[in-house]
Amino acid sequence: MIGKTRRGDIAIGSLFAADALLATGWTRDVAIEWDSAGTLTRVIPGAVPGGEPVAAGPVLPGMANVHSHAFQRAMAGLAEFRGHPTDDFWTWREEMYRLVTRLDPDDVEAIARHLYIEMLRHGYTAVAEFHYLHHDRDGKRYDDRAEMANRVIAAAGNSGIAMTFLPVLYAHGGFGHKPLSPAQKRFGSDPEFVMSLVEEVSTFNLPDPMLRVGVAPHSVRAVDALLLTEMVEAANRFDATMPIHMHVSEQSGEVADCIETHGATPLDWIRDLVAVDDRWCLIHATHLTQIEARSLDGSGAVAGLCPVTEANLGDGTFEFVPWFEERKPWAIGGDSHVCVSPFEELRALEYSQRLRHRARNIVADESAPDVAANLWLGAAAGGAQALSQAMGAIEPGKRADLVVLDGSDVDFAGLAAAQSLGVAMFSGNANRVRDVYVGGAIVVREGHHPNEALAAASFRNALEKLRAAR
Repeated sequence: MIGKTRRGDIAIGSLFAADALLATGWTRDVAIEWDSAGTLTRVIPGAVPGGEPVAAGPVLPGMANVHSHAFQRAMAGLAEFRGHPTDDFWTWREEMYRLVTRLDPDDVEAIARHLYIEMLRHGYTAVAEFHYLHHDRDGKRYDDRAEMANRVIAAAGNSGIAMTFLPVLYAHGGFGHKPLSPAQKRFGSDPEFVMSLVEEVSTFNLPDPMLRVGVAPHSVRAVDALLLTEMVEAANRFDATMPIHMHVSEQSGEVADCIETHGATPLDWIRDLVAVDDRWCLIHATHLTQIEARSLDGSGAVAGLCPVTEANLGDGTFEFVPWFEERKPWAIGGDSHVCVSPFEELRALEYSQRLRHRARNIVADESAPDVAANLWLGAAAGGAQALSQAMGAIEPGKRADLVVLDGSDVDFAGLAAAQSLGVAMFSGNANRVRDVYVGGAIVVREGHHPNEALAAASFRNALEKLRAAR
């Protein structure tokens, strides 16, 4: 139960943490308080318990998942049979398109609700839904064009996860204005359609402290110069602080095609057309050159990395070390949801860099030697920026998004909090999350979500229907 006291006429929630990961590092005996809106009001180190609930383990700031295609959770692990001598993203995509041709709104909502509950149970407290499944199975608009958008937003609301909803601009099937394939017609959109979704979702749902709305030009292969500039200009007119997410340099083949078509890399092509600033999240950014990375100095743009999906697809590894050394913002995403845990995403990021550089403890330096803390704090802060949500740190003014590790876990015996986080991140696949708060409301208690059984049953029904149609 959340502790409740009263000061004046303001209800305040509270939690006492023997150990909390603040922006300055691990801190002992922290009293955490928030107001009735779920905003942190006081964070007091060196406190003494005063009757408020005591966290059952170390407390972390909630994590943002900056890149989600929720419907792809239904095919996680199902593209692992060799179909071509050079299997890569492009052959995986054909399996994804087969799923796309079978999905109905009820399926999408059931899949998303189950997924978002899984995310919460593993420590994500917010998600950016990169939403491009707009139309029906024939590529025709629903009577309510926001039908699919409303389904994923409803799933987020039912689960209790915060969402940044990103309707996607997807106009071409490839470079050179290639027409959309039959499966891609479900994604087809233009700036007018995207902004109509933004306006409808905003009118119906906002203000809502758990929902933010942005836009997502899909990629350099799916938009052209005119569409990209129109999209950004329309977003700026609607809300000049609106988040903008875009796939950038995800596959080496895409980079080569962009250079052949436009005479520029994807990032250079984008930056020639529009200003890339701190509202932007560059999803994947896998094949950015160091010259391109340096060109982003001072922009504030976030590198949105999806390490497990990038490994699953064989896309390559982002050169993370210079980005980390220069303390540029970065974040993590689940993308295709072969992984639903931020701990595993962060482990994959660190391990990819160890393999790349043939060294250990990469995301660290003399001033910040704790790898696990660096990974968690960096991803939490960058994710909050990318989602434009007031989260990502345990400090006054931020939302009370808190993740409590299970201090009774046998592997934590005799360990300090910093070592426990290291074990949670780098030892096995057990989920060490016990409790999760979003905006001061407890949504996961003792490892369980109140709606998990019903959500799992709906998810099972959707899977059985979809797989019977294969």
